[in-house]
Amino acid sequence: MVKLDVGDIAPDFTLPSTDGDIRLSEALGKAEKGVIVYFYPKAMTPGCTTEACDFRDSLNSLKGAGYSVVGVSPDSLGSLEKFARRDALNFPLASDPERDVMEAYGAFGEKKNYGKIVRGVIRSTFVVGKDGKILLANCNVKAKGHVARLRKELGID
Repeated sequence: MVKLDVGDIAPDFTLPSTDGDIRLSEALGKAEKGVIVYFYPKAMTPGCTTEACDFRDSLNSLKGAGYSVVGVSPDSLGSLEKFARRDALNFPLASDPERDVMEAYGAFGEKKNYGKIVRGVIRSTFVVGKDGKILLANCNVKAKGHVARLRKELGID
């Protein structure tokens, strides 16, 4: 399994999203400092909703600090559009049903789930700088409190 870390070049990607096709390199071109790419298992589940709403509620301060946000899951675009509407999410959600982007980032693979080893989405967040290099890599994170910790790591709080 791939394990990306700080200083590595982030794999570029193009995925369909709730805001049309999103390409990481284009999003980086528009961001002042970088793009926060976070991977989550399933739209509209309790943990993923908590995390998405935390990003939603922090988006103004993240944007003010120069960062945009993109959420990526294996859900269909229709499910992501429903999720975005239901929770008034104000950033793009991208669909990666083949899990190719997730695998390129090491956000899909073996993980422990209730003590068992399973294959699935590994909740992970990467902050990609303007130069395409990873500034922060947080893998296997908990949904609750993750955005607050990320804000501290970025020096926003």
